[in-house]
Amino acid sequence: MSKLWPGAVEALHEAVTDGSTVAVGGFGLSGNPSDLIEALRDTGATDLTIVSNNMGVDGKGLGVLLENRQVAKVIASYVGENKLFAAQYLSGELEVEFVPQGTLAERLRAGGAGIAGFYTKTGVGTPVAEGKPLAEFDGETYVLERGIVADVSLVHAHRADREGNLVYRHTARNFNPLVATAGRLTIAEAEEVVDGWLDPDTVVTPGIFVQRLVTARPRVKDIEQRTVRPRPAGAAAPAATTERIAS
Repeated sequence: MSKLWPGAVEALHEAVTDGSTVAVGGFGLSGNPSDLIEALRDTGATDLTIVSNNMGVDGKGLGVLLENRQVAKVIASYVGENKLFAAQYLSGELEVEFVPQGTLAERLRAGGAGIAGFYTKTGVGTPVAEGKPLAEFDGETYVLERGIVADVSLVHAHRADREGNLVYRHTARNFNPLVATAGRLTIAEAEEVVDGWLDPDTVVTPGIFVQRLVTARPRVKDIEQRTVRPRPAGAAAPAATTERIAS
């Protein structure tokens, strides 16, 4: 039976309610499930807890949910590119749980693997460990971190088949495979949905983790920060350099 839905709005319908915990793939603006984020905004659901590496930027990515005042809590690693996020946090409107990036990745992986918690040395002796159980292993102190299981996970893939098997493209892979496993209900958008089956040797996220699938709308992929070295006037980029950048 195909898991393909007509569009993001239909796939999100009644999936998210007020107070839901939603895990979202992406890193910066790379690999964001933009159609699904916009559909989540349009549900009007409030008091959401968002689990993501970051909260996008003002007006883009998860930033649109902040603009719509739909988010009550954020569990994230980095949020420095979003001025509205900072304003809502400083005003007390938004609760924030900062998590070291590797710990966040492992918490999502653990949740998806059915692991309730794990011990790590990262964060010991810092505010990250405050209020959490500590234990000693081989003379070293570790802090207990809990696995994350979201009510709904939203992910972006490059290619998919109708059974929800997913393949990602380059750096857009980032947190998406981990987020895909951590949701009780996982909804994926893919730039291309193929007929038949993807090559099993290329599949990153097996379809068993994906319950709903939509075809992503074509759109310009935003770049969070573009930094380039000035090129001398009249000079063309060497062919080898151009080839490396393209690849």
